[in-house]
Amino acid sequence: MALITKAIKGTQDTLPADSYKIKFLEATLADIAGHYGFREIRTPVFEHTELFNRSVGDTTDVVQKEMYTFDDKGGRSITLRPEGTAGAVRAYLEHGLFNDPSPMKVYYLTSCYRYEKPQAGRLREFHQFGVECFGTDAPAQDAEVIALADEAFGFLGVKGLELQINSIGCPHCRPVYQKALKDYFTAHKSELCETCLTRLERNPMRILDCKEEDAALKDNAPVVLDYLCDECKDHFEKVKKYLEAMGLTYTVNPRIVRGLDYYTKTVFEFVSNDIGAQGTVCGGGRYDGLCEELGGKAIPALGFAMGLERLLLLLDAQGIELPADEPQALYLATAGDAASLKAAQIIHDLRAEGISCSFDTVGRSIKAQMKYANKLGADFTAVLGDNELESGIVQLKYMDTGDTRDVSLDTFAEDFQQIAMQTALSALQAELDMGGEDLGKVDLSALLGGNSTWTE
Repeated sequence: MALITKAIKGTQDTLPADSYKIKFLEATLADIAGHYGFREIRTPVFEHTELFNRSVGDTTDVVQKEMYTFDDKGGRSITLRPEGTAGAVRAYLEHGLFNDPSPMKVYYLTSCYRYEKPQAGRLREFHQFGVECFGTDAPAQDAEVIALADEAFGFLGVKGLELQINSIGCPHCRPVYQKALKDYFTAHKSELCETCLTRLERNPMRILDCKEEDAALKDNAPVVLDYLCDECKDHFEKVKKYLEAMGLTYTVNPRIVRGLDYYTKTVFEFVSNDIGAQGTVCGGGRYDGLCEELGGKAIPALGFAMGLERLLLLLDAQGIELPADEPQALYLATAGDAASLKAAQIIHDLRAEGISCSFDTVGRSIKAQMKYANKLGADFTAVLGDNELESGIVQLKYMDTGDTRDVSLDTFAEDFQQIAMQTALSALQAELDMGGEDLGKVDLSALLGGNSTWTE
């Protein structure tokens, strides 16, 4: 078989065998964000190119080299989003969310697109979990946003991450630092790459973020912390105190500038040594001037983004297994058309009660159906044929132990729910007994769809 095409370089498929991982991550991250008062926002996959030129910065690698930009049929320049913040800020301003109570906290799970050289942890289509917080310049909010990311990593069991923080100043003190950088790099012009030569005049801080420049050249450059104004110094010191109060360990890294132009004051990264060159798994900071840059009021804001593919790479590298999807509760094998019709009715009733189950729709032999049930990992199986239809009784088998039980076809859906619950309860009791625990009282109302509480 010759396929007419394959997936585009730098993109990847998430197959059913692995989709549970990304689904678990998304649900977990959304849940944690909710605990911090963040609500979901969704923005279009493409925007007017001007949005990213103005927000991300036309001296960044993202704008200069990596954006997917094209003219639509109306002649408008359109760009697939390279990151999530710009669209969130645009939506915040366009829909007047600044009129709502502040701080306004939003999170997103979104796809992004950058034309980069594909490698482990770096794709051309990738996915991000991000948060944005609008309407407060308080250092406590910086620490809270960082703590949210830290809690997510802790919940997932990630080890060895280093939180690195820095302050890159504000429009009042940064020009002084920019001049010091310009003077330094001007003296080393012969050592700069072609891209950085253009940045030298317009935004010399971008040179510190360049991957092509010699490390020693950047390490010997002036340090931004030496040029902070009193307000930025005070803000940074308070951020550190809040992080310490929350029990977060951090390292001050004065070379962090982040890759996008909109950042001010606090910037931070969570860095791992377990995934090679692409060690930053989460990065963010404050961008107090971006709302005004995009035509809105001067509204302080901050946030972060976390690459999901890179996070999965880290989890795999550390041997952290995410919970798999629950197996199907029941597979109902059938022999004959009449049995298939009855099975369809039973399965439909069970699915209406929220139970994952299947029956044969292919016309396989009983033997083939049971092999399929094993592949599905079904907790229970039953075979329905002419004899079962005539007697009105079907034999239900619990696959873990091989135990069987007769169940009436007339009340199969109701009885199965009770049997499945009793089996799960017994397994839980046995598990707790092994640890010397007492099961005590277990509320089953949510699972049974009623208000029942069973007591051991």
